[in-house]
Amino acid sequence: QAMLEALGYTAECTENGTEAVALFRKRKEEGTPFAVVILDLTIPGGVGGKEAISMLLNIEPGVKAVVSSGYSTDPVMGSYREHGFSAVLSKPFRVQEMSRVLQEMQLSQPE
Repeated sequence: QAMLEALGYTAECTENGTEAVALFRKRKEEGTPFAVVILDLTIPGGVGGKEAISMLLNIEPGVKAVVSSGYSTDPVMGSYREHGFSAVLSKPFRVQEMSRVLQEMQLSQPE
């Protein structure tokens, strides 16, 4: 969240994929949809990115989603597009890497 805000974006965080999907749905229904969703691949004891992206794609087939993980050898990280993600961020990452990924996804830079 701090990195996104340092780049000038507004960010909201959730504890797990279930909460992320609920918040995504709520914002879409309110007419203030998220430009991008960043999901951690693995959430101990909770719904992680692989499960959450399936739910998000059912809500919004064109969702822009980034998968993030420290497990760079996980098959989802190597074939993220096949799993419905738009981009990947391998942990640990720096602000510059996050900025590059968001720019590559053609998100408008905040003013």
